[in-house]
Amino acid sequence: MTDTAANWARSITYTVKEYQRPGTLDALRALVSGSTAVRVLGSGHSFNRIADPGPDGVLLSTAGLPPVIEVDTAARTVRVAGGVRYAELAAAVHARGLALANLASLPHISVAGSVATGTHGSGVGNGPLASAVREVELVVADGSTVTIARDDARFDGAVTSLGALGVVTALTLGLEPAFEVAQQVYGELPLEGIDFGAVAAAGYSVSLFTDWREPGFRQVWVKRRTDRPAVDFPWAAPATAPVHPVPGLPAVNCTEQLGVPGPWHQRLPHFRAEFTPSSGAEIQSEYLLPRAAAVDALRAVDAVRHTIAGPLQTCEVRTVAADPQWLSPAHARDSVALHFTWVRDEKAVHAAVRPLEEALAPFDPRPHWGKVYAIPAAVVRSRYPRLPDFRSLADSLDPDGKFANAFVRELMRN
Repeated sequence: MTDTAANWARSITYTVKEYQRPGTLDALRALVSGSTAVRVLGSGHSFNRIADPGPDGVLLSTAGLPPVIEVDTAARTVRVAGGVRYAELAAAVHARGLALANLASLPHISVAGSVATGTHGSGVGNGPLASAVREVELVVADGSTVTIARDDARFDGAVTSLGALGVVTALTLGLEPAFEVAQQVYGELPLEGIDFGAVAAAGYSVSLFTDWREPGFRQVWVKRRTDRPAVDFPWAAPATAPVHPVPGLPAVNCTEQLGVPGPWHQRLPHFRAEFTPSSGAEIQSEYLLPRAAAVDALRAVDAVRHTIAGPLQTCEVRTVAADPQWLSPAHARDSVALHFTWVRDEKAVHAAVRPLEEALAPFDPRPHWGKVYAIPAAVVRSRYPRLPDFRSLADSLDPDGKFANAFVRELMRN
């Protein structure tokens, strides 16, 4: 008998032998050691089959484990259970006068799932969420626990690991003193003549939004740390009322705007933790490219905008600092990330994705691991120089491929 589970958008249904949510670490260890195929589902905010174990496998959630959040104020670290979501983590950390350096657009996503897939926020000096990780605790194939810290040669392969090494039961993250952020949204910004470097550096975190129905950007969200000097933004007029990134949707779900200062965790995400940001009726794609190619890449997208605008709800453009994680889409290169939120129409989305990827191909895009893309696996493999090292690490921790589903096996092929 099979159980079914779905992703957050309900665009993917997993048909599996079992769906398990163990309540203790011992129960999780027993489940892992006694199974032949296992994948872990975090908050389900993925749009492809990266989490699918197949019809004979176990789909496992860590959300039932104790939601451990242990803050060490002296060391400025926090040890957090893998199933905890960023909203709960951020509130607990802030209550101790500390902060994470950055957050993603959604605070509703799980910590372990986010760092495992290379998820990120924005900011020219901000790396992916995995950049905060100091230590990873894994339950590996035989049910034992392995801890990998930053001084371990395996560390840069163990954080953004696509769930291919084991079940992440806890992570230790680095923190800094709490800070405040003021968020101001600006209106129409032309693509022609854009100084992308200056725009992206105008705040601690900057996001540009467009629906590509016309050239240029409809909104620019600038998040400024109040403990740092303000930067002028002369290229567009400030909004006079709160807005939503998707034109026409109510702004009530969004974090406070209009330059009103507030705690970091209530401004760095685009959406409030207490609200569901949307109905989930969407599909997402994202590509990370060299930041130096940002303007040329945006012009390439503009050239095919009539092809992609139909199924597109919004496109967000962000920056991500390089990091050393072997499978990070920002590995070893400062990146610009082009994120596409589509309507939930698979046929229309795939028809748009192919010309979009053809336009971006000269810039060697690396797709987000949890989003929809059509780039052949062999091409994706060629863009990760440390992939052979990751294969060796996976072989050592999971010699029988217990955590290697079809998605992972295709990536790991020589």
